[in-house]
Amino acid sequence: MATANLRELKVEDALLYLDQVKMEFQGKPEIYNEFLDIMKNFKAQTIDTPGVIRRVSQLFRGYNKLILGFNTFLPEGYKIELSHIEAQEKVFQAEEARRLAEQQGQAPGNYSAQEPNYQTSGNDSKPDSGPPAGGPPPP
Repeated sequence: MATANLRELKVEDALLYLDQVKMEFQGKPEIYNEFLDIMKNFKAQTIDTPGVIRRVSQLFRGYNKLILGFNTFLPEGYKIELSHIEAQEKVFQAEEARRLAEQQGQAPGNYSAQEPNYQTSGNDSKPDSGPPAGGPPPP
C-alpha cells in the first residue's frame, strides 16, 4: 500500500487484524484467502479505495466488527461507519433481489439502492479512483 496519504500503519495492528479475520473464519479458509487476494489487489492498485471497501464489506457481510476494523487499512480521508454498513447492506439486498428476479425470469423491478460515500467530510479532494498522483500531468 504505497499510497502517499496512507495513515501510519503499524505492522502489529495489521497482524492483529489478520489474526482476527483468520480466527473468525477458521472454518472457512476460502474467505481468509479471498481477503488476502483483495489486499494484494489493493496494494497493487488494481482496485481503488471505494472498490476495496465494497469488496471487503461484501466478503465480511454480517461481521460488522471486522468491517469497521478494516479502517486500519484505509487511506486518510476514508472511513467506514456503521451507517455505511447499513447502506451497503441495502445495496447487497437490492443486487440479490435483482439477480433472483432475473433467475426466475421475472421482469426487472426497481431494486436500486444508493452506494455509501466512504470519504470523510474533511476531504475536499476528488474520490480515489486509482494510483496516487505524482506522475506526469495530463496532456
